[in-house]
Amino acid sequence: MSHLSILPTVLSDAEGLTASLEHLGHHPIQGGELVGFAGERHSVAVQVTLPEGTSIGWARQSDGSLALVGDLQRLSHCRSLQLLLSQLTRGYAAHMALRAALGQFPGAELQLSV
Repeated sequence: MSHLSILPTVLSDAEGLTASLEHLGHHPIQGGELVGFAGERHSVAVQVTLPEGTSIGWARQSDGSLALVGDLQRLSHCRSLQLLLSQLTRGYAAHMALRAALGQFPGAELQLSV
């Protein structure tokens, strides 16, 4: 029997998370609920559907962090999840660092080339 699990992360900025997911080619949805086994529901701040059709989300925790929410049994069969989380962590860190740097230089513009 599967159910939704909540895993802590170091992510805390929903806007940065959304931008990072979009940069990786995903289409995040703000808010909503993830639905698990037997109608179990969990509210999330951001959610995305993986290529295999499984959805994951991030829910705001009392300490301000965004915890990963997903059905671990289904996600264990998802080959793209490990790669996504690795790329997302690096992209999020880079996005947040660039945003902080831009905050130090009002009026500055940033252009990234891939």
